[in-house]
Amino acid sequence: MQRNPSILVSLLRFAVPVPGLDRLRLTGEGNRMQDVIRASERMREGRMRPLAGAKAWLISDGKAGHEAQCLGVAEALGVAYEWKRVSPSGLWRALSPWGPVSPRDRFGEPGTPFAPPWPDIAIAIGRTTTPYIRALKRKAGLKTYTVILLNPGTGAATADLFWVPEHDRRRGANVMTTLASPHIYSAERLAAIRREPNAAIDALPAPRVAVLVGGPNDRYSYPEPVVRRLVDTVRSLAGLGVGIMMTVSRRTPKSLADALAEAAQGTRAIFWRGEGTNPYPAFLSHADAFLVTADSVNMAGEAAATGRPIHVFEPAGGARKFTQFHERLRMLGITRPAPERFTEIGQWSYPPLSSAAVIAEEIARRYQRRLALLPGLV
Repeated sequence: MQRNPSILVSLLRFAVPVPGLDRLRLTGEGNRMQDVIRASERMREGRMRPLAGAKAWLISDGKAGHEAQCLGVAEALGVAYEWKRVSPSGLWRALSPWGPVSPRDRFGEPGTPFAPPWPDIAIAIGRTTTPYIRALKRKAGLKTYTVILLNPGTGAATADLFWVPEHDRRRGANVMTTLASPHIYSAERLAAIRREPNAAIDALPAPRVAVLVGGPNDRYSYPEPVVRRLVDTVRSLAGLGVGIMMTVSRRTPKSLADALAEAAQGTRAIFWRGEGTNPYPAFLSHADAFLVTADSVNMAGEAAATGRPIHVFEPAGGARKFTQFHERLRMLGITRPAPERFTEIGQWSYPPLSSAAVIAEEIARRYQRRLALLPGLV
């Protein structure tokens, strides 16, 4: 009987609890399931950090979201990292990512932030960091393995390896993709956060549901009917007697936050509106399930690191990259559409997504291959 390989891979995908599941489409080949299984085995046996202790530069534009992605990969690699934050201005900012580094940076000269000795690994993210990774590649040569996270729109020679999310159209011999973005919420970090005392969360009834709310962006909107629909959904969730851990983002309009606060009144809920210490990491680690708005790819991706059920609430609007991302999550059994009104939480599980570990392993593999081909670099 002729087998359909895509169906076989789909069956295997759910049969094997593999962190880094989204590597299945790293090259678009479903038949690489065995690679994923071997990667999982290496992680369990502690053999996935051949670059532990290596010197690394993390080149950042200072954006918190960008730095979280860099840090997630660096921690998965186990490298000794140093931040190199850049903020070009004027003409040099306008020319990024295609132009050179400003002469005022004196790139490579002693006493400057970008001076030898060169690192073993350099990871850059953000349009304005691209000139710096290009300059480093030119100065350090093969000594430094250069990585760019996200697509700056420049040529393949800009870095040794590019990572882009699966919905990005960039492809090539030195391009890898994963479904979710890298982040800092590894299984080890989540477990460590769960061990920390948290009286407020401990006082909530179980099961505990984290409600992660974004807000309008250039693709999604929250007109009044959508706000009412979200509030009704949250109220129905509270009506089940669950413990609610709710947080809003910088994009959440005050009117939406106020409506959600009213919906949470009289219920067993923690509602964070931006004051004091952000409990988001604790919410992730303690949640038994999630309700996440679809306007944030990162929130859904971080929740997927837990292996817990995720309900996705759709605001008005949408775009191709969001649609493809959420369709893939549903196809993999990670998320389900949020109901208009909850009558039950639902219970399902899946192999947690671990994009940072997958990216780190690919960097390590390519770095070691370079050393094997060109001994004496280190």
